Amino acid sequence: MTWTLHPDVSTVDTDYGTVLLDGRDGRYWQLNPTASLAFRALVDGSTVQETAERLMAVYDVDEPRARADVEQLMADLRQAKVVREA
Repeated sequence: MTWTLHPDVSTVDTDYGTVLLDGRDGRYWQLNPTASLAFRALVDGSTVQETAERLMAVYDVDEPRARADVEQLMADLRQAKVVREA
């Protein structure tokens, strides 16, 4: 499954992660560095499993937790209509 950012959503990388701004209604989300890594990997075409493996390589987290965190992040962003399946 491939994800894309909604066309009305812009991103800005900061020292603290990534900010997503929804131009449709002004809502925004601040992603911490862990969520930013996962978000970028997924919208760049990585699978949930590949993204979980990246998290495990960078952070001290086990596979079930990494996978659950990636799935939850994408569920939240999909529900907010920030991302969609390509």
